[in-house]
Amino acid sequence: MELTDLTISQIHKGFIGKDFSALDLTDAYLKRIEKLNKKIFAFLSVFPNEARLQAKRADETINSTKNFPLLTGIPIAIKDNILIEGQKCTSASKILENYIAPYNATVIEKLSRQGAVFLGKTNLDEFAMGSSTENSAFGPTRNPLDEERVPGGSSGGSAAAVAGELACCALGSDTGGSIRQPASFCGVVGLKPTYGEVSRYGLMATASSLDQIGPFAKNVEDAKIVFKEIVGKDPLDSTSIDYKFIDSDFDIKNLKIGIPKEYFIKGIDKDVEKVIKEAINKIEKAGAKIEEISLPNTEYGLAAYYIIMPSEVSANMARYDGIRFGRTPEIKKESDLFSYYLSSREQGFGEEVRRRIMLGVYTLSAGYYDAYYLKAQKVRTLIREDFNKAFKKVDIILTPVSPTLPFKLGEKIKDPLEMYLSDIFTVSINLAGLPAMSIPAGQVGKLSVGLQIIGKPFDEKTIFNAGQKFQELL
Repeated sequence: MELTDLTISQIHKGFIGKDFSALDLTDAYLKRIEKLNKKIFAFLSVFPNEARLQAKRADETINSTKNFPLLTGIPIAIKDNILIEGQKCTSASKILENYIAPYNATVIEKLSRQGAVFLGKTNLDEFAMGSSTENSAFGPTRNPLDEERVPGGSSGGSAAAVAGELACCALGSDTGGSIRQPASFCGVVGLKPTYGEVSRYGLMATASSLDQIGPFAKNVEDAKIVFKEIVGKDPLDSTSIDYKFIDSDFDIKNLKIGIPKEYFIKGIDKDVEKVIKEAINKIEKAGAKIEEISLPNTEYGLAAYYIIMPSEVSANMARYDGIRFGRTPEIKKESDLFSYYLSSREQGFGEEVRRRIMLGVYTLSAGYYDAYYLKAQKVRTLIREDFNKAFKKVDIILTPVSPTLPFKLGEKIKDPLEMYLSDIFTVSINLAGLPAMSIPAGQVGKLSVGLQIIGKPFDEKTIFNAGQKFQELL
């Protein structure tokens, strides 16, 4: 096996046995990035010098004790909307092309204390707005499984880095499916935690009531290892929760699984539906109890999401004015401050960001707030209640992650509504604040199909236990 094939647990054993060093491992990943990143474009920036220095420090820890953390010396990729002190953080936008992070995000502080190695920052849809990583101001990322197709979005760079073995694992952010959908498209594992479990301090905000940082990994066990190290209360994030992950025994024969009839609707790709139904059949044969459930307000999820999310976007994007943050265009002497703002934002923001700002400003404006935003928030409550009722009967819910297979580059980029439909199976989970994970369920040709495991709030242990068992079955 190549060093870049190894999982976190295998690497840890290799370090203990002195089979290779953290520096050897880091160099293997850096060589692979140098070879493949021009084609895949998973990384916007790479930190070879810093990564090697971190790997040398990890080797010192490994050589001085046998009881070192599981993430010591593990090469990780970080989505480029999460701050690493002293490094560029662009959020894939021209407006932040030269922005240097002045401090570390809380998740970076936690991983640093574990001795992780940061390889670089990964590509994304600009300010995490998109479903294909084609909205990046610096160029699209390609799917390692088929380079003519998208890796999903907005965390497409992180998913592609893990799928292409350019990183052992990665962090992304999920606002409406931005971890799960790329994980599905790239054939890796991706977890969106319960809202509040992971600090958002140092994550560039897209929609503050929806955003959550989570891991990408090669398998469920690796995702769990990373997740356990980034959760917990943070005084710098008032929405964070005092949460500690506690594992438990698991028997699939005691598992009650809900299958929502609303997720198998007209319009879902026949190949995707077939793979998911075959996966559910295998799980049922292994002893799990399968029950059809109803989530009646699912059909309104996408509409509610695309009112609430742009509304929060319009507020969060206001800070990028070309003065405190962002680009400083050449301004004519006679220009006033308002003209300066307009020029800076016009030059700095891409089309999709501008579209969502305008949508948000419209829905929050006088005369439309009650008709759109307030109504969307009421629908959000109904969606949350649907899930609460369902979880009184079942332990987890299984659905497809995406209604389609990975689509070709350029196929949907000109039609925003068709692109938004890519999120139809994922947005309701963010609206309800629930945890959910995508695991590979099977393939259609060389393309991956993801199975979405939705859990009760703060019940990631059941998602991980079920996910590990499902991975063995599938």
